[in-house]
Amino acid sequence: MKYIVAIDSFKGCLTSKEAGQAAAEGLRKGQPEADILQLTVSDGGEGMLDAFLEAIGGEKREVLAHDAMMRPITAEYGIHRGTAIIEVAKACGLTLIAPEERDTYKATSFGVGELVADAIKQGCDKFIIGLGGTATTDGGTGMLHGLIERLKPKANFDDIRDQVDKLQFTLATDVDQPLYGENGAAKVFAPQKGASPAMVERLDKRLRLFADMSAKHFGYDRSQQPGAGAAGGLGYAFMQYLQATCVSGADLLFDLMHFDEKLHDARLVITGEGSADRQTLMGKLPYKVMKKAQAQDIPTILLAGKIANHDELLATGFKDAICINDSGTPLEEAMKSENAKRNICKTVAGLNIF
Repeated sequence: MKYIVAIDSFKGCLTSKEAGQAAAEGLRKGQPEADILQLTVSDGGEGMLDAFLEAIGGEKREVLAHDAMMRPITAEYGIHRGTAIIEVAKACGLTLIAPEERDTYKATSFGVGELVADAIKQGCDKFIIGLGGTATTDGGTGMLHGLIERLKPKANFDDIRDQVDKLQFTLATDVDQPLYGENGAAKVFAPQKGASPAMVERLDKRLRLFADMSAKHFGYDRSQQPGAGAAGGLGYAFMQYLQATCVSGADLLFDLMHFDEKLHDARLVITGEGSADRQTLMGKLPYKVMKKAQAQDIPTILLAGKIANHDELLATGFKDAICINDSGTPLEEAMKSENAKRNICKTVAGLNIF
């Protein structure tokens, strides 16, 4: 019996690998002889680095950089045959900043530029950039400053343009928001990073001003392209200044890991995420996993710490959508990693599939 486990991270609780291990343990309890293929997956956000390195190989490199509050940190990225794999949250991630220390107006993506510059110095000419999970809404201005500072201190972007124009950047994300406006980076995501309504307006105005100035300089404007608003506007800076292309992080990973081939002869696929609802059906990773499996007539079970719109999830193709927590479980208890691991294992072991 072959089972596929491909669970996204439970944000702020479990990595994809941790959630997958718990599910695999549950499968072994119910089916000791099961053939289990556990895959680390990500749509470009949290856990992207590990997922992509597992798919294509390579090694991690540690770099002295700065977090979103410009505090010195050691951040890591991956290198594989001239390709750098960068998870931006490793440098400017929201989880690196304590809630009481967060400042959405001051938060900077400077550290991401430092990682890109280091990879350039290591000889990388291709980049896969995982966008998501940042504490920033700076439109990528910090990233550009960090890149310039590491490559040519006290210069401006035009001074390094010849050096970066020959590079190839691919952005991996599941976000299709533009840079600014009602559906932009500030108004959609900044409140999740601690921004007040007044601060959201200031941030949106700043993003719009940056886009206007950049458009006048280059003669083109990519601020409204899908994905420009990803990672607090980092998507925009990469597209406007570094000619990056934006793709579905999940689709890119599936291609690299030959996911369709791995599904062959599987009896069941188990996927999941921290919270599942109708937004899951808007192209999020578990939905993409299910559609891949559905194409080969393989049923998919969805696990989550919280479930809403259950009937809609099943109507779209999931065999079942199961909440791993008992009704009434306090959020702080559900978010404890050991509790989540135990509940995933228990839920899978109790599935009526054996």
